[in-house]
Amino acid sequence: MKRFLCLFFLLFVFGNLMAQQTEYVDFMSVKADLRFDSEAKQVSGVAIYKFKILKKTDSVYLDVRNTIDHYEIHDSNFRTRHNYHNNRLVLNFTDKLVKDSIYEFKLIYFSYPKKAIYFVDDQIWTQGQGKYTSNWLPSIDDVNDKIEFDLTVSYDSDYEVVANGELVNKEFSDGYTKWYYDMKKPMSSYLAALAIGKYDKKTAISKSGIPLVYYYYPKDSLKVEPTYRYTKQMFDFLEEEIGFAYPWQNYKQIPVKDFLYSGMENTSLTIFSDSFVVDSTAFNDKNYITVNAHELAHQWFGNLVTAKSGEHHWLQEGFATYYALLAERHIFGDDHYYWQLFENAQELIAQEKAGQSTSLLDPKSTSATFYKKGAWALHVLREQVGDQAFKTAVKAYLEKYQFSNVETDDFVSEVETASGQDLTAFVNDWLLEVKLPEDAMVTSLEQSAFMQEYFMVDCEVFTSKCTEYVSSNISDKAKVKVISQIPDRIHTDTFLNGLEVRQAIARYVDKIPLNLKSEYESLLNDESYATVEVALYNLWVNFPEERSKYLQKTKDIIGFNDYNVKLLWMALHLNTPEYQSQQKLKVLNELIGYSLPEHHFELRMNAFNYLKLLGGFEIESMKSLIQATKHHNWRFAKFAKTLLAELESDLNYKILIDKLKTD
Repeated sequence: MKRFLCLFFLLFVFGNLMAQQTEYVDFMSVKADLRFDSEAKQVSGVAIYKFKILKKTDSVYLDVRNTIDHYEIHDSNFRTRHNYHNNRLVLNFTDKLVKDSIYEFKLIYFSYPKKAIYFVDDQIWTQGQGKYTSNWLPSIDDVNDKIEFDLTVSYDSDYEVVANGELVNKEFSDGYTKWYYDMKKPMSSYLAALAIGKYDKKTAISKSGIPLVYYYYPKDSLKVEPTYRYTKQMFDFLEEEIGFAYPWQNYKQIPVKDFLYSGMENTSLTIFSDSFVVDSTAFNDKNYITVNAHELAHQWFGNLVTAKSGEHHWLQEGFATYYALLAERHIFGDDHYYWQLFENAQELIAQEKAGQSTSLLDPKSTSATFYKKGAWALHVLREQVGDQAFKTAVKAYLEKYQFSNVETDDFVSEVETASGQDLTAFVNDWLLEVKLPEDAMVTSLEQSAFMQEYFMVDCEVFTSKCTEYVSSNISDKAKVKVISQIPDRIHTDTFLNGLEVRQAIARYVDKIPLNLKSEYESLLNDESYATVEVALYNLWVNFPEERSKYLQKTKDIIGFNDYNVKLLWMALHLNTPEYQSQQKLKVLNELIGYSLPEHHFELRMNAFNYLKLLGGFEIESMKSLIQATKHHNWRFAKFAKTLLAELESDLNYKILIDKLKTD
């Protein structure tokens, strides 16, 4: 028993020291030379690690979340024993390392990562998301250890390689290119990133001289402008608004296929979903602006200053959301800004009604809390202390804590200093309290005449005036509200409104009076794929004798990247016997083809939904659905599992599914 207790004590002390490595060791830099085998999905690397001893210790570790299939440690200035255990590569030194001394060692390794780096068709891209970079590059998962990463990547010369920092050199040899990327400043390991694929690029220069590089697929050259629209304006605005110069060498953005999220703010390199690569029509319904501004704001809030722990996560997401709102306000005006605040408030209120509200300092809070309540807190704080004090505090906060880690008190203290105010009440109401301060939110929104008008327009209260509202000078948002409340009482003049109001007509008026038929048909000409999709379906349902006309008119429209119009058109085609009767099998096979693995997951999801609706699943599409349950994109995998379970309730499908699962 005594021996057991001694062993337990040693393990406890060792584990405690390991958990607090940043108190003993500061990893200063990682210089990694990487190669990738896309067929084997293998990473191999030679990495040199430099670290400084803060307190005497006889061991250091690297996080290695994925099993290393082979590794070697080479060192020149100390003797070590090393072992790999429990997702950590531990170096034990024969002699204690000296405080304030700097050491380095070389690691040679190869591995087959299960996450954080993804081999998707002809692309390779990473997604660290908090602490997962160590799956493909042994590093330090603790966000409080900031490291300068210099990545060198060797890959096929037909591809573009993009990584953090500045491209300082390229070497060519036998069909391969070696790309040398250099970072000047440190960052948390989760922000190390790279993307490889076939891309072209365009470069703009910010007002302050920072290169802004926009990557795109060669086939999407006409989509570059609408995709990256307003990027330079937002960059220039944020530099001026924040009052602290952009802290990195350049800013690059690159779209990738089947990304796990909308975007990720890797330092100097935002990777985002290629679902946001849009043409000018799609831009009107779904664009990259909000995600673009959010990830850009993270270059200061999250990358330059990083929260010490999950308790303070709002210092990243709340700030990024708030400054994205300010950037959009700069472009689209005050009404847009207050409308975004209103929509965020609606989501937070719905969350509270569902019993899911938490404190903003709860590390287990939802994204809505961290992002949207965090942004609201900053909006209200700025109103309370004033523009000048707020901006002074933010600048001081960034200057004081640049390239380091922070807690909420650090920011609050700067605001109290700049404003001379005691913020105890603000902290209690917005940061600590679970209950949403709805009254304060309404009071703030009512400062906007635009929102006052929106609240006032209510057909349930002012019934007699409602038909007049849609022809008046009230805002489009208010008109949409009216149409949603009286869809059966609109008239021909309502169609004279702009794109947003016409989209509301398509969405809410599903029973089309004969006297509105001509005007309703004009919706098929709108520069909105969302409008066209809904209008096509409603016209097809309401006027069966003219279905062939509507299908012929819309036969060449694809829509968003999930082919929303095209797939609806195909489903309606298959249910319109008189239209192209000899083409039914061809159309069905094309629809099935869109469900297969070579396509984007959002297109596959849409195709799967229509196949379910049509009862069109067969061997290939069912195989594809089963394969999708193991897809790296968690949303798609969850969707596939749910749909597969639903299909198994049909005996015929269950027999097919069971057979395919056992083959």
